[in-house]
Amino acid sequence: MADIEIRPFMPDDADAVLSVILPIQREEFGIDITADAQPDLRVIPDFYQSGKGQFWVAVKDGAIVGTVGLKDIGNDQAALRKMFVSAEVRGREHGVAARLLDRLFAHARDGGLTDIFLGTTDKFVAAHRFYEKNGFTEIAKSALPRSFPLMAVDSKFYRYKVG
Repeated sequence: MADIEIRPFMPDDADAVLSVILPIQREEFGIDITADAQPDLRVIPDFYQSGKGQFWVAVKDGAIVGTVGLKDIGNDQAALRKMFVSAEVRGREHGVAARLLDRLFAHARDGGLTDIFLGTTDKFVAAHRFYEKNGFTEIAKSALPRSFPLMAVDSKFYRYKVG
């Protein structure tokens, strides 16, 4: 695990972030989505790294192998977005997802956030288990704050109470 660094996104990371996220969405999960359909990924500093938000990457041997974003949605609340980990470093032995989430939780606590919401697709069953194991509770779509950035593919929703 020590060979993986979790750090904030830098503008030079943009293409590498897409090269992690798009194949997972398209090839692993069969979601017909393009980079153009995800404009937030073209403006990460403006979209995620503002207010109480942030975007982190996991780096192994100089290559980005994981991502997670925290979007400030106001009212001391945020949305977890774009949590993806390359297949070759998934699982407990590498701990990439857990370390990304730990960094996000620490940032949320330090920033005074009260709630983190997320939307996901029914297809990401392993992700559902991961989120639930890490303190997220499933909620109805109607329980989301109005400011939550809904994605067309989202069909399952979670809330994490910070602190």
